[in-house]
Amino acid sequence: MGETADVVIVGAGVQGASLAFHLARRGTAVVVVERESVASGATGRSSGFVRMHYDLEIESRTAWASYPYFRDWDAMVGDGACDFVRTGFLQLVTPVHADALRANVAMHIDLGISSRLVGPADVADLLPGAITDDIEVAAYEPESGYADPAATTAGFLAAARRHGARVLQGRRVAGVTLTGDRVAGVETSGGAISAPVVVDAAGAWAAELARTAGVDVPVEAWRHDTAYFGLPAGHGGRFPVVIDDARQVYFRPEGRELMLVGLESGNEVGGSPDRPLAPQSEATIGTMVDAVCARVPWMANGTFRTAHGGQDGISPDQHAIIGPAGPDGLFLDCGHSGTGFKTAPAIGASLAEWILDGAPMTVDLAPFSLERFAIGRPLVGEHPYGPLWR
Repeated sequence: MGETADVVIVGAGVQGASLAFHLARRGTAVVVVERESVASGATGRSSGFVRMHYDLEIESRTAWASYPYFRDWDAMVGDGACDFVRTGFLQLVTPVHADALRANVAMHIDLGISSRLVGPADVADLLPGAITDDIEVAAYEPESGYADPAATTAGFLAAARRHGARVLQGRRVAGVTLTGDRVAGVETSGGAISAPVVVDAAGAWAAELARTAGVDVPVEAWRHDTAYFGLPAGHGGRFPVVIDDARQVYFRPEGRELMLVGLESGNEVGGSPDRPLAPQSEATIGTMVDAVCARVPWMANGTFRTAHGGQDGISPDQHAIIGPAGPDGLFLDCGHSGTGFKTAPAIGASLAEWILDGAPMTVDLAPFSLERFAIGRPLVGEHPYGPLWR
């Protein structure tokens, strides 16, 4: 007789780990199957932002419901550490999007999020030495910051194991097995696992796995580059997490000696997720340097340290795909498009409720359903900052 479980989760990134924790704590027999190792995919290359600023209310609501886990990790999870660092968060936009930003901050405040509008002088105080002559208004979240994605994932899984979950690393899932129109389990490189529920949290491989159950999921591999630069003397990591739409760049401290930098443009979509990640080009690194220095000229005295590429699964509207789909017992938790770290705690709690109780209650995840693409209702922010970069 082969292995059995109540729920099989495919993918040991932060989404799969959070779901395993929330299921296992309720007595569910959970098996997490990972093709490589814990947090070896998108999670391990995540920038780790913990912020609530979005132009889509359901996304802000989900991030806000997740925030207490980062802030109160010991009380809410109890194993490991997420290493949350509160730095504050700045959202910078061009003047043409100033009214949209004002509307989004008002929406965030209505949700109870600690957010406020700040002017150019405030930005210069929060981000010392910043060029602010192109800023009319910005958004600031004083409670936000960043956390360690790999540590967060490991902590969730340690807590899940304490409640009886199993994590199988180095086992590839060949496909979902069916009995009629119901899920029967998965076939893996280490043998079959029988289960009435399978969750596809396979990141860039999610569409490939879903096809084995006869489900077409519009998720493609999305590749992005991240670099670390040494901070000039005297700056010591004393600045917030920043998303700078005007410069198409984001950055944050990494400890007291480094700055993490990523680009909002020029990312690669499509192709096999199995192909090797290419090394970062000098041109890409140069673009990062130019974009950051255009906002904080003092980084011209910084030093390049290292860089790496990563990949996630991206959906057509760049929002997650979550919920039941196809044969009875198949659930999706994919297509997070690079934003799944900060929302993982609440999504795990809500999806566990959906699986066990028949409906999500912590956050209503219904807007993220796969069906939205078939009926022509992609998710679009109520007050967007412009067209999608893709």
